[in-house]
Amino acid sequence: MKLVRFTRAKTESYGLLKSSSEILDLRQLSKASRQLAHPDLGELISAGTQGLDAIDKLLQNSTEAQRKRATLCTNAVRVLAPVATPPKIICLGLNYRDHAAEQKAQLPDEPVIFMKPHTTVIGPDEAIVKPAFVKQLDYEAELAVIIGKAGKNIAVDDAKEHIFGYTCFNDVSARDIQFKDKQWTRGKSFDTFAPMGPCITTSDQMSNTDNLWIRTRVNGELRQNSSTRNMVFNVYTIVHELSRVMTLEPMDVIATGTPAGVAFAMKPVAKFLQPGDLVEVEIEDIGVLRNKVVAESTT
Repeated sequence: MKLVRFTRAKTESYGLLKSSSEILDLRQLSKASRQLAHPDLGELISAGTQGLDAIDKLLQNSTEAQRKRATLCTNAVRVLAPVATPPKIICLGLNYRDHAAEQKAQLPDEPVIFMKPHTTVIGPDEAIVKPAFVKQLDYEAELAVIIGKAGKNIAVDDAKEHIFGYTCFNDVSARDIQFKDKQWTRGKSFDTFAPMGPCITTSDQMSNTDNLWIRTRVNGELRQNSSTRNMVFNVYTIVHELSRVMTLEPMDVIATGTPAGVAFAMKPVAKFLQPGDLVEVEIEDIGVLRNKVVAESTT
């Protein structure tokens, strides 16, 4: 199933994305059918498989009429980032063979990781803000893992049971600052530099995360066009390796790296993002994450 977090008439809720035009409001359905439901999507994620079982029960024990009344048009709501304040946003560098090749970089023998603060998070159709002193703004399409079950020293074979689902992620980067610092925290931690969404596709609906196409378009121009089969470390190995370092918690977001086609590596001239640009990150079985770039307000 595909789950979305949204607001309608200034009230937050969450639901099932039935199609590109319809959302089944699960909180509204629980009230209509007089069944208990998790108060928000964060609580549902933290409940893991029990949360998904509760949704199944809610659907089974409601009537068609109740479900119809609880169905909303997507254009009548504002879709939000699926996870508002993740405990951790853990990102991988150089995790695609084609991306390493375009930089003439050696493949890592262990995951190269860095972190973003949760203040970077924005949702679909929210603006990526380009600070005035950032000259080289870049995009990175990434498959993001949403953790649903806490764990430490998780075996590769057990990793799947700790993953709640997946979403699209854009690891926005200020390359001039990143390369000047020679480490990645400052250049990747500006507010709005972690767009994610539009939904979480639950792990039971993702049959093969080792072969999903992943694309970026800027103003309709295809920039990145690759597949997760080019990953150096797949999602289960990533969960295993990260859990050897830190305890993974429900609602942690793991951005698994980006493929070739980023702006700074384009030849003969880099095509960095500018105010007015529309960036679209699309991943198979998830959807399209759209965000426009705007200049930082001086007022």
